[in-house]
Amino acid sequence: MLETLNAFLWGPGTLALILGTGAWLTLRTGGFPQRNLGQALALSLGRDARRKGVNGVSPFGSLMTALATTVGTGNIVGVAAALVSGGPGALVWMELAAALGLAVKFAECMLAVKYRRIRSDGTRWGGPMAVMEARLGRPGNPLGKLYAFFALLMAFAMGAMAQSGALADTCAAAFSLSRRQVGVTAAALALTILLGGIRRIADASTLLVPVMALLYIGGGAAVILGNLPRLPDALTLMLRCAFTPEAALGGALGTITRRSAIRWGIARGVFSNEAGLGSAAMTAACADTESPVRQGLISMTGVFFDTTVICTVTGLAICCSGVLGLPDAHGEALTGAALTIRAFGTVLGPWADWLVSVSLGLFAFTSVLGCAVQAETVISFLLGRAAVRPCQVLYGLAVFFGAVLPMETVLQLADLSNALMALPNLMCLILLSGEIAADCRKFRPEK
Repeated sequence: MLETLNAFLWGPGTLALILGTGAWLTLRTGGFPQRNLGQALALSLGRDARRKGVNGVSPFGSLMTALATTVGTGNIVGVAAALVSGGPGALVWMELAAALGLAVKFAECMLAVKYRRIRSDGTRWGGPMAVMEARLGRPGNPLGKLYAFFALLMAFAMGAMAQSGALADTCAAAFSLSRRQVGVTAAALALTILLGGIRRIADASTLLVPVMALLYIGGGAAVILGNLPRLPDALTLMLRCAFTPEAALGGALGTITRRSAIRWGIARGVFSNEAGLGSAAMTAACADTESPVRQGLISMTGVFFDTTVICTVTGLAICCSGVLGLPDAHGEALTGAALTIRAFGTVLGPWADWLVSVSLGLFAFTSVLGCAVQAETVISFLLGRAAVRPCQVLYGLAVFFGAVLPMETVLQLADLSNALMALPNLMCLILLSGEIAADCRKFRPEK
């Protein structure tokens, strides 16, 4: 049942809606997000972005918390699976989807800051549900609550349980730890951080996300450089698979069609950077800034770091290493972490297993923390602040159970909630596209 529903909800219609929303926002704003990507990167990495206020997290901390959610196992496992299912051309379509995703991420985060609310203790909160209530009139209230419910389901299914399951798989394979041991340890660490609130989560993300990203990017860059003579042929093959009707790749991959490249490239790009889901908007609303457009620019760099940098490193490392299409012990094409490890192993040797396993573990754990912010925000919206502490405890229990339970149903629920989150959020962005464009025209870049 869930599989059939997901196949329908994540079919061509939803993917076209996500891309179409990005294209429409790009057109309405005159390409404002894409034209200002350079300034956005400078703002996100500058000293001012790291300054914390009394009642919020720093803009950089907000970005790192959002990246903690989006940079997950999909950057390693998901990209490898997309290349197997859609061929090397999938990476090209992933990049094209990310270019349009910049506009979507910018818009949802900008609106979240503009229409965020302030609690009695001075802390800020917001997200698509608050925007819907503020700007969509009478339908905004039920639509916002519906969005919040699906966001809560996604946080528990994808953030707590699926990522914990991936972490348990990694630790069991790399360090011979039992899944129960991993579950208890991950739940205890997560609860220790979560009970400290958004600022402790942001502090942990600010420390862990750059370290894990640089570790993985460094290893991937070494693999690409080690296979540099093969890179031109790999790039040529990517373009051919992306735009020609079909390409015979040989090995276990056989023949890949252009439709498969488009489908898997766009789908994996959307799943990875989450542009259109509105999840990053909730952390953007907590940022200590008074400029919605400025924070929108900072937040949209998450798409760049997640897809244009990290997913690209994974994809290029696999494509230029010559391992794509190699069979496993059962004659099936290598996929997932096994394919990425094999690619890294062409240069790093036995260190590849350690590097990819540690990266997977860090990616999974930071995703657990990032999705916790989403869970706390929406439970507060739905049931009030008194429900936050019980939610944190339940979230910690979900982290434990995610490590010991079968993942198939959990992943199906996560995919379902992702699609159901995206639909009302995208509709809201389309309806408010005129306002978004007007705010972009009023913005004056900093000197």
